[in-house]
Amino acid sequence: MNQQKKNLIIFFILTFSSLEQVIGQAYQISLLTADPGDELYSAFGHSAIRVLDTENRTDYVFNYGTFDFDTPNFYGKFAGGKLDYMLSVSTFAAFVAEYDRQGRGIKEQILDLSAEQTQFMIEFLQINYQPDRRYYRYDFFYDNCATRIRDALDLVLGDKLVWKDEVKESDEKTFRNLIDEYVYTLPWADLGIDLALGAVIDVDAKPLEEQFLPDYMFESFARAEIQGDGPIRPLVKETLVIMEFPKEEKSMGAFNPYWIFWLIAIIFTAITFIGFKKKKLFIGFDLAFFGLLGFLGIVIALLWFATEHSATKWNWNFLWAFPGHLVLIKGLWSKTLAPWVRKYLLFALIMADAAVVFWILGWQSFHPSLMPILLILILRTNYLYYNLGKYRLTTS
Repeated sequence: MNQQKKNLIIFFILTFSSLEQVIGQAYQISLLTADPGDELYSAFGHSAIRVLDTENRTDYVFNYGTFDFDTPNFYGKFAGGKLDYMLSVSTFAAFVAEYDRQGRGIKEQILDLSAEQTQFMIEFLQINYQPDRRYYRYDFFYDNCATRIRDALDLVLGDKLVWKDEVKESDEKTFRNLIDEYVYTLPWADLGIDLALGAVIDVDAKPLEEQFLPDYMFESFARAEIQGDGPIRPLVKETLVIMEFPKEEKSMGAFNPYWIFWLIAIIFTAITFIGFKKKKLFIGFDLAFFGLLGFLGIVIALLWFATEHSATKWNWNFLWAFPGHLVLIKGLWSKTLAPWVRKYLLFALIMADAAVVFWILGWQSFHPSLMPILLILILRTNYLYYNLGKYRLTTS
């Protein structure tokens, strides 16, 4: 190769490198963090990436938190953990307008990426927005709108990205604790979540794992540094408040499972006491109670064994909300007492006691409002076990 050709190759390399520098410098990459909303679907906040082109004056938001309602069998796929989310793109103005309409604030963290890193991030987003790559299997804890952004940044920066998260024993929180921070004012939703999710979320979340929540990722980004490509610098160059709304003091509504379940427990205690005095069983109440627990047990079993949700496995609510309780209804309704009925009552009692032990030992945290339900179950299985053969069956 003669010198002229060598010079020409060097010229093109230098020109291309300079062009990459210019392209990278024209863009600004930011993390957008939206405040939690009032509804369950928005209660945990939201994260997105802003790409601002200062030269061509384009301003887009890349959003990993969207899904298509027109997906065939939408609700079936959602329940089965088979619903795909997708990367979507909108203008920054449209993104802000949507959250303004919802009354939810937005914070922006401008990232201090080099021109090369900026270009890499843009190319990554463009490639992942291709129709055959934009869809992904959503997982609330490990693969969502926030974690996708963190993972993209990990890919772009590699070992140059250093998370400055110190682990303190006093700060350790389980995944369930982290969720509870956002839904404690939505007691029925909180109850539903605790019923559906198993013991797999009752483990301490590592600082990096806490980033499945946008607020926690915002804080982690604020502490993170870029090292190894020059002077150490913070990952976030500047933090801006795009939009802010007054924080309303939220409180739990009067209609909540805490007092309602205790009221039900008092009613069942009174029924049991009266039944003992009058030598009656009042089976009708048990038919309704065990029927509800049985149907709930079927739902828990399906979430555990028939879905791809990772967080619904090993759900020990199954110990007290058991599908077999539906079979008990037939035994209680029958005019003749089958031998297996008392054996099943003893089995149900042991299962309920085991649930309490699991709770005390911390193997799974049950929703606090369920304590009176467990007490009812223990009370009625005890009462029926010892008195079912002695008292006249009645459905009154």
